[in-house]
Amino acid sequence: MRIATWNVNSIRARVDRVVDWMVREDIDVLAMQEIKCKPEQFPAQAFEDAGYELAVHGLSQWNGVAFASRHEMTDVATAFPEMPGFLKGEEGPGLPLEARALGVTVNDMRLWSLYVPNGRSLDDPHYVYKLDWLARLKTHAVDELARNPKLAMALMGDWNVAPLDSDVGDPSLVPGVSTHISPAERSAFEAFEAAGFTDVVRPIVPEGFTYWDYKALKFPRNEGLRIDFILGSPAFGELVTDASIHRDERKGDAPSDHVPVLVDVQSDDEDDDRPMIF
Repeated sequence: MRIATWNVNSIRARVDRVVDWMVREDIDVLAMQEIKCKPEQFPAQAFEDAGYELAVHGLSQWNGVAFASRHEMTDVATAFPEMPGFLKGEEGPGLPLEARALGVTVNDMRLWSLYVPNGRSLDDPHYVYKLDWLARLKTHAVDELARNPKLAMALMGDWNVAPLDSDVGDPSLVPGVSTHISPAERSAFEAFEAAGFTDVVRPIVPEGFTYWDYKALKFPRNEGLRIDFILGSPAFGELVTDASIHRDERKGDAPSDHVPVLVDVQSDDEDDDRPMIF
């Protein structure tokens, strides 16, 4: 079974490219971020014609998350418990929730498509919101595993954190000034690993970026970031047989600024000798 995550940066602008890739790579489940549309605006027909059902959560032309799956999706959730909201200029509880999280269950695996807040700058309220959002997500994930230690759970998406120095090839990011690389953000990411969630891609693909800004020839110069991850619970990690970062999807006409990240997992209806894809 092939499971992937991709910040598509507007699904209406890239639907043909996304569906073509899914069919070509034999993807079973795709978690999408930054769909930038409401459910009624999502280009569903192209996915359905290719054999996928959809779960979509979008509130406006910003943010938005979705799943496309060949398998039945159940227990759909458009937020995790205690997920914080955000409204510029406002503070406190009860702020409106953004479309940044979508959870589904597929073949007994609990999958989340996550679009972690950007943070904007170290002195911006959005940065505080980002750290709170990550902390609340970790609390939920830990609680889920405490209730069911054998749960195969994957937290997938655009984390907007480059946890290691080797994940940063963009010279415009400056320690002490830029988001994505601050000690607090990296600590928030590391907290998931300390809680038992593993980056299931890095052991197989130790190097490689997943995002390149459109500006200043960042992609030809390979001045990218590794900020898209699949963090798996112990039970999910045991199912992973292979992984890949599809860098070539940043090439060509009108690409997203992110590329897909993919894992092969062993499901109950598959044999151990499924061929690896490199």
